Amino acid sequence: MKIMTLNTHAWMEEDQLAKIAALADFINKSEFDVIALQEVNQSKDGAILSNEKLTGFVPAEEETVIREDNYAYVLLQQLRLPYHWTWIPVHQGFQKFDEGLAILTRAPILDVFEMYVSRITDYENYRTRKIVGVKTEAGGEEHWWVCGHFGWWQDEEPFKGQWDCVQDKLDTLKELPVYIMGDFNNVAEIRGEGYDYVVERGWTDLYESAAERDEGATVTKAIKGWDDNESKLRIDYIFANRPLQAKSCLVVMNGKRGEVVSDHFGVAAEV
Repeated sequence: MKIMTLNTHAWMEEDQLAKIAALADFINKSEFDVIALQEVNQSKDGAILSNEKLTGFVPAEEETVIREDNYAYVLLQQLRLPYHWTWIPVHQGFQKFDEGLAILTRAPILDVFEMYVSRITDYENYRTRKIVGVKTEAGGEEHWWVCGHFGWWQDEEPFKGQWDCVQDKLDTLKELPVYIMGDFNNVAEIRGEGYDYVVERGWTDLYESAAERDEGATVTKAIKGWDDNESKLRIDYIFANRPLQAKSCLVVMNGKRGEVVSDHFGVAAEV
């Protein structure tokens, strides 16, 4: 299976349509089975799409509104293979967007959930956080695929509490393989913080287990939330709830493997 995660920084990029086209081209060539996307924005006042246009869409919450400039929807129109998908709004982004999470899968979606993982649930507060998960069949076995965009270790809405909430939920799914991926906002090289907190609870970092891997950094400049950054940061991950060795786990959409399309690079794994 081929898996990819990317924080898209949707509609905040220069030449956004060209970058969507570049991402679509990379996905078309790679033929990923599962794609998790964060910061998937749509304008708050855009035209609402009818259900007839939402091919393959499975809502994770009732009365989800998909607008014509929803980043995931625009991307899907350029993908060669058909994908099933879901999207949830999480909080208001930059005062003008519904900012959310999306999962795209080539296999039909058998089940879906979404939930808050932050104490804060105010839609206008960017510290509000959720996860979304879908169940599909892969290789004759059902799997759960979960996408999240989390807060920082040291914050008034800290990562530790968010992960405790995630862990409680995913423990209920542990009879099946579970993969959780996304922007964790916790640096792998910093000991005693969020990365260690996840790994110590039994999660396998596919990058660390991979037979083939690169330097791993997914942020290499100052970005929102890392405003003074001058280092290479590995903060985007794919974790599995079982020990396994990935065939490969590589940084993508970084100018070497795919064009740069966001303020984050993506992570692609083959298992």
